[in-house]
Amino acid sequence: MADYKNVSKLNSIDLSSPHIPTSVSLLKQACTDSGFFYVTNHGISEEFMDEVFAESKKFFDLPLEEKMKLLRNEKHRGYTPVLDELLDPANQLHGDHKEGFYIGIELPEDDPEAQRTFYGPNLWPDSDILPGWRQTMEKYHQQALEVVKKIARLIALSLDLDADFFEQPEMLGKPIAVLRLLHYGVLGQVSDPLKGIYGAGAHSDYGLITLLATDSVSGLQICKDKDAEPRVWESVEPLKGAFVVNLGDMLERWSNCIFRSTLHRVLGNGQERYSIPYFVEPSHDCVVECLPTCHSKQNPPKFPPIKCETYLLQRYQDTHADLSTYNKH
Repeated sequence: MADYKNVSKLNSIDLSSPHIPTSVSLLKQACTDSGFFYVTNHGISEEFMDEVFAESKKFFDLPLEEKMKLLRNEKHRGYTPVLDELLDPANQLHGDHKEGFYIGIELPEDDPEAQRTFYGPNLWPDSDILPGWRQTMEKYHQQALEVVKKIARLIALSLDLDADFFEQPEMLGKPIAVLRLLHYGVLGQVSDPLKGIYGAGAHSDYGLITLLATDSVSGLQICKDKDAEPRVWESVEPLKGAFVVNLGDMLERWSNCIFRSTLHRVLGNGQERYSIPYFVEPSHDCVVECLPTCHSKQNPPKFPPIKCETYLLQRYQDTHADLSTYNKH
């Protein structure tokens, strides 16, 4: 069931509010209900967000041959063409009708940490073609991480942990943070779930926290009960000046399923739509095991401990097509 009139009423959390208990209460309610909420007054100006979206559009407006020069590499950096990702293989006819661009933590090749799976140098458009583009995206990458850290403090408090729990060196002190620029509606593509055509197939994010910036075009939908027949989908409408935040499967696992990671998808209506998700996870070596406040004799840990890097690689490889298809072009 795809009902565009069925709009989800999400909690909105003011990150500048001095009333921390109220913010924690609103966030906890959202995290146990759907894992989706808005954040406002986050500290990034609307003027700068407009600039980031304008620069994103400039990249996607480049000829395909220019974008293909920056094809996603083994470090998961660079351009992903239309149909590259397949998020819901059981229901999708082809891959997602979107194109994207990955930007991770920038490290020079001679840095020892650059050998880690999700670290290393990024791929960048030529500065002669897109002057100032890299600087804009690096600035946004840094500012978005600060917003996520503010949210992580509230999440920690809502789980009865110390506010700075997630800021430990092995967690967000050395995070894996990936910025994705996304462009939907290429060639006026309209989604049709009955035919298996989606902007982005139904999926849950597999990391810790996703910070999503969107333009004013609708398309994002959530399904709170993935086992319902038929599934009921609710639209998450863009809110001017706000980010949409959602929890990933890693935090659901970490919290012993107290907090929720919810199924979501994107339906295209023929309009171009731009969005910028920012995926944040703890360090490569962080061991994800049931948080101390989330288990008891009555509710023992549901999952064995697993290293973050191992977990992400297992999940990541399930959603991407074979790059050799594109490398032959």
